[in-house]
Amino acid sequence: MSYPEEQEYTKRLDLGLWRQLLRYAKPYRKHLIAIAFIMILTGGIDVVFPLMTRYAIDHFITPGKLEGIGGYAVLYGLLVVFQACDTWILIRTAGKVENGLVYDIRKSGFERLQELSFSYYDKTPVGWIMARMTSDSQRLGETISWSLVDMTWGVTMMVGIVVVLLALNWKLALIVMTVVPFLALASAYFQKRILKGYRQVRKVNSRITGAFNEGILGARTTKTLVREERNLEEFESLTGEMRSASIRVAIFSSVFYPIVSALGGIGTALALWIGGGMVMTSAISFGTLASFITYTIQFFEPIGNIARIFAELQSAQASAERVLSMINTPLEIEDRPDVLQTYGDAFHPIRENWEPIKGDVTFRNVSFSYQGGETVLEDFNLQVKAGETIALVGETGSGKSTIVNLICRFYEPTKGQILIDGVDYRERSQLWLQSNLGYVLQSPHLFSGTVKENIRYGRLEATDEEVREAARLVNADGFISKLENGYETEVGEGGNRLSTGQKQLISFARAVVANPRLFVLDEATSSIDTETEQIIQKAIQNVLEGRTSFIIAHRLSTIRTADRILVIVDGKVTEEGNHRQLLAQKGYYYRLYTNQFMEEEEARIINE
Repeated sequence: MSYPEEQEYTKRLDLGLWRQLLRYAKPYRKHLIAIAFIMILTGGIDVVFPLMTRYAIDHFITPGKLEGIGGYAVLYGLLVVFQACDTWILIRTAGKVENGLVYDIRKSGFERLQELSFSYYDKTPVGWIMARMTSDSQRLGETISWSLVDMTWGVTMMVGIVVVLLALNWKLALIVMTVVPFLALASAYFQKRILKGYRQVRKVNSRITGAFNEGILGARTTKTLVREERNLEEFESLTGEMRSASIRVAIFSSVFYPIVSALGGIGTALALWIGGGMVMTSAISFGTLASFITYTIQFFEPIGNIARIFAELQSAQASAERVLSMINTPLEIEDRPDVLQTYGDAFHPIRENWEPIKGDVTFRNVSFSYQGGETVLEDFNLQVKAGETIALVGETGSGKSTIVNLICRFYEPTKGQILIDGVDYRERSQLWLQSNLGYVLQSPHLFSGTVKENIRYGRLEATDEEVREAARLVNADGFISKLENGYETEVGEGGNRLSTGQKQLISFARAVVANPRLFVLDEATSSIDTETEQIIQKAIQNVLEGRTSFIIAHRLSTIRTADRILVIVDGKVTEEGNHRQLLAQKGYYYRLYTNQFMEEEEARIINE
């Protein structure tokens, strides 16, 4: 299985990427400054402790005296208490930053997902999007907040220790530092390989998330096709790839960290060996040697931490690349700056500037092709008057859904213009058009919540009475009133507590409550029983009166009252007229209607 939408990343640690990501940290700069300040204090105190040990050895232990030990103990205790308070404040502040960053990154990602056009979702699996919004975003929040903590502490410790070591004995300090260049070489060698491995891990993780999503959504299909074993094999293959990629990264990390520890041990051994000789010649005191050994151990601990931080940054960069690639995805359908200034965007509408829609719709020499696909429409022309009901009939793939999606501006023409009330709809905002649009799909989607909440989703400010009026208009009030809790009945996830017909009626009411001027019914009655179809038929007649509407219908009985019926073949109108006129032509529509009528009559006779 191929995943062409997944980008490949090859850069090493990308500072530009991190600068872009750190924009999300701006609201927390006071917290980050506080964290840095606390960690500098913490690192400074950690540097002081070995000097306290040196003082104790040289002034109390070696001479065997206790004079002044009380003041020493008080000072040492105060340092310990101060360090404990620092740690508490640090964890509290860093936790706030972490959760705030994750929230902001996910919010930006979700906002972008609301703006992206249908074409993005056509080529991007839901599981991949979920991986970016969940685990990848979480990784970034953790890394930015806690890596800053460890990095600040590590740098403070290293700088402080180097200064103290040089002050204590610069010759011995330089000897101990001879292992640092070897550490730099090891870091450069392993950095590239660890980053490459983490990229592969995150990539496979997205595929696993996608497989989870498909497995859950397609559970019924899996059962009916008896694909459990095959699905398990495919999933095991994916998780096996994840395991292999993770093991490769773990191997590099498991080799890298021991190298850092070994070089640190060599530095400590050099301090002990050469420093021990200095103690024997009285060049340094025993307390100085003890503090030197402590400092060499402490010096290589932050180096190890910084090496770990770089590995985490490399892992997080794989997440950052993926999250930011989603957030930075260019919009294929975007309002011009002057349009946004006048009409606002999806999140900040300027409704007082919105012109009312009358409902005239014109296709003027419209051509359209999907990205990388064949042409669906070419030089398509259509004139629809306000209040007219247009039915679209044709085989699958003939271009019916493309026509209504272009009307709704879910896609835009490759060439030509679509005019609403005589004005190119690109001269108005997307929200202006889609706020005046009612769309009922073949497979309605309900959100978790009550019946009332789902209807109100069409217009959030609708009153309870307006919700009930919309339900009455589409003949849904009758069955809703019979539900256990009426309009307060929970519909379940995706509306799974209701029948398909009931979900369709609720989705119809949801579209109606917004009082749209344009209405689209896309195979709205193809998945329901005959009785519910008759109810919806009556609702359609009530609702569409005075509105410009487009109906894509599989059951031709639902479009007999349409003002005009268009037969679409390969993106072109081959027959046009009302129901009686098309039957009289005895063409495609006549054959289709006659065959369907005979099938329905046969089914009725058999049932009787």
